[in-house]
Amino acid sequence: MIRRLLPCSLAGRTALFLTLALMLVQAAGLTIHALDRLDLQRIMLSREVSTRAFIFWRTAVLASPDRRPTMLQEVDLMRGLRADLSELPAVRPGMPPPPLGLAELFQVKQWRTLPPHLRPRTLLVAGGPTMRDLVVASQLPDGNWVNLWLSVPVLRPWHSSAFLVAFLLMTGAALALILWATRRLTRPVSALARAAERLGRDVNAPPLPENGPREVATAARAFNTMAERIRRFVGDRTQMLAAIGHDLRTPITRLRLRAEFLDDDEQRRKMLADLDEMEAMVNATLAFARDDAATEPSVPLDLAALCRTVLDEAADARPELTNEAASYEGPERLRIRARPMALKRALANLVGNALNYGGTVRILLDGHGSGAESSLVRMRVEDDGPGIPEDCLEVVFQPFRRLETSRNRETGGTGLGLPIARNILRAHGGDVVLRNRQQRGLCALVTLPA
Repeated sequence: MIRRLLPCSLAGRTALFLTLALMLVQAAGLTIHALDRLDLQRIMLSREVSTRAFIFWRTAVLASPDRRPTMLQEVDLMRGLRADLSELPAVRPGMPPPPLGLAELFQVKQWRTLPPHLRPRTLLVAGGPTMRDLVVASQLPDGNWVNLWLSVPVLRPWHSSAFLVAFLLMTGAALALILWATRRLTRPVSALARAAERLGRDVNAPPLPENGPREVATAARAFNTMAERIRRFVGDRTQMLAAIGHDLRTPITRLRLRAEFLDDDEQRRKMLADLDEMEAMVNATLAFARDDAATEPSVPLDLAALCRTVLDEAADARPELTNEAASYEGPERLRIRARPMALKRALANLVGNALNYGGTVRILLDGHGSGAESSLVRMRVEDDGPGIPEDCLEVVFQPFRRLETSRNRETGGTGLGLPIARNILRAHGGDVVLRNRQQRGLCALVTLPA
């Protein structure tokens, strides 16, 4: 579940973790501030309550009995504090004990340490109906009682009603700044990833700019050096293979000329057939090793039209096929960016294999995928042949690997058709895998970048 909720990009995850860290720091800071504010409110409330209560008590003690009621009415009491003068104490037997926090808030102990002329004859303290109520009864020297009722209000850590709005605005501003900073910081990483993907499709892709912070410039410089070495290696290998191809074709040509002077027609025919087969094998081997797909530039093309062209050319090369033997299903147009000749060769190899060993071929083009595969184009090349064993579905992509039951000299082939097709498709950033169909036949699943 956590993996599903996490963003996929580095910038998204960095922004998420920074935002969570910021929220934790803010929550810790606000908690400390709230606790300090509550303590300050308790101190201020305790000072206010004890001061007002002592003023009322002092006025009652020092005033004469005839003027006492008038003077007590003029004493200003705070909200939540009530007081009166009575012949009986407000604290009755059976009342709950006073809450410890309220007793400390009222500073009951300080009343017991007052000077003798201000000290109450009797001091009774009890709890009220709730845990926030306190009742204090103090007896005057003449026997009357001063009763105090204290109802402590709920302490609020936040005084302003706009605090939540301010907190949300501050968090939103911090989140926007984090998103901007993470996108800016991870932009070189995204550029490096795109350059690596572009290099995988096109070895002649332009170099990566070597600017930005020191670490980013160092990584870009190392990437460009690696790409240059790869290009140099591919160029050297291409030149070497061209020389090998020239050296191999020269003796084959000489043998072909010498075979023409043989008097035995049967021997001449067999020798020329062997030389043709040898030349075909040499050409296929050189084409596989040279990997022409790496040098051809990528251009926009219509994949649907290319599929129909490959099917038409395959049908024209086999006049014995019926009109239904090669069919296409899919959109009328589907534009992608690819190397036309290389991609056509890969499709031709897959279609040729389907016709050679299945007798029929169907190309089903699905277009753009959905979800995580929305950037891929999916295509299926199906036939109605016998299929191949499950344990050989990946083995047939090895060079010069042929299955005896379906590939032999009579049907042609050198065991390089599927490896060449896979190399070309992977050079485009795609792939091809084989699957046996449930009813009958084989299916080549092709994926290409959209």
